[in-house]
Amino acid sequence: ETADPDKVLTDLLQHDVQVESMGGETQAVAVSAKTGAGLDELTDAISLQAELLELKANPDRDADGIVVESQLDKGRGPVATVLGLDGAPDPGESFVVVDTEARAREITDYRIRTKRQVSGKAGAAARASLDQLMNRLKEGAVETSELPVVVKGDVQGSVEAISQSLDKLSTEEVRAHVIHGAVGGISESDVLLAKSSEAPIFAFNVRANKQARDLAEKEGVEIRYYSVIYDLIDDVKATLSGMLAPEKRETFIGYAEILEVFNITKVGKVAGCKISEGKVLRGCGVRLLRDDVVIHEGKLKTLKRFKDEVNEVSSGMECGMAFERYDDIRVGDKIECFQVEEIARTLD
Repeated sequence: ETADPDKVLTDLLQHDVQVESMGGETQAVAVSAKTGAGLDELTDAISLQAELLELKANPDRDADGIVVESQLDKGRGPVATVLGLDGAPDPGESFVVVDTEARAREITDYRIRTKRQVSGKAGAAARASLDQLMNRLKEGAVETSELPVVVKGDVQGSVEAISQSLDKLSTEEVRAHVIHGAVGGISESDVLLAKSSEAPIFAFNVRANKQARDLAEKEGVEIRYYSVIYDLIDDVKATLSGMLAPEKRETFIGYAEILEVFNITKVGKVAGCKISEGKVLRGCGVRLLRDDVVIHEGKLKTLKRFKDEVNEVSSGMECGMAFERYDDIRVGDKIECFQVEEIARTLD
């Protein structure tokens, strides 16, 4: 059996070309598609390998291959280096030659159905503006961990690179999902899709036509323009970081012992306490301990010195304390006081 030609070519492209001299020695040659350096040596090496490994092909068979790049040409429409197209294909997508147009349409319809099924699984739960989304995050109104986006680019390779970069930002808690990625300027249909999905539109080296701009402004859909992919990725990364649940860090601040319990009209039960350790702050977190067992955790509602509401009471001082929505307190119970600090997290 002959060797796999794809593997041979891959091996050649991933390493310097080894050129054998007349003396039997080999020499590494750098290859550059940009400058053309080493290309002659590369083609010679490929031909030599093909001959030695007896790599053969049937030149009369129907062609197949891989799309390397595609784009929308202003004068010609979708452009690639193979068959006639009515849309820009994805890099890496395979093409085949078939006997009839009917067979070609059958394959095309199947691929379209498959792509729609994959795209149809995408959820939509973010706002159409990143700024609006960040505000909702601060207010605690966002429960989802997914950020849907629409991506339009100048060439399919850019759209794919952006989509892959956004996918790599995903974690178990948050993810950016490209609900639609395509080549060309932003159209009204793109805006309507973004509106229905409540997603922002990211435009890479393309612009929106006037009708699309007017519709986006009317519908409140944000369009962000970029010429550097890293700037786009940084914006999404910042948004996803804001979607991460903050880390909660608890700090102990003091203990109090209940010396007496009072029933106050319109207030309920108030504990007459003495601060035995540390201090107590108004509005801090509290745990009620009975025989060293936590029987309640909540927030401090009232902190008084005599009849005055105060912000802080230090060790050795007496005060009145009441809990939010809880009044099963007894003499001898202890109160553990603490503060919770929320630390913002990032994807880094």
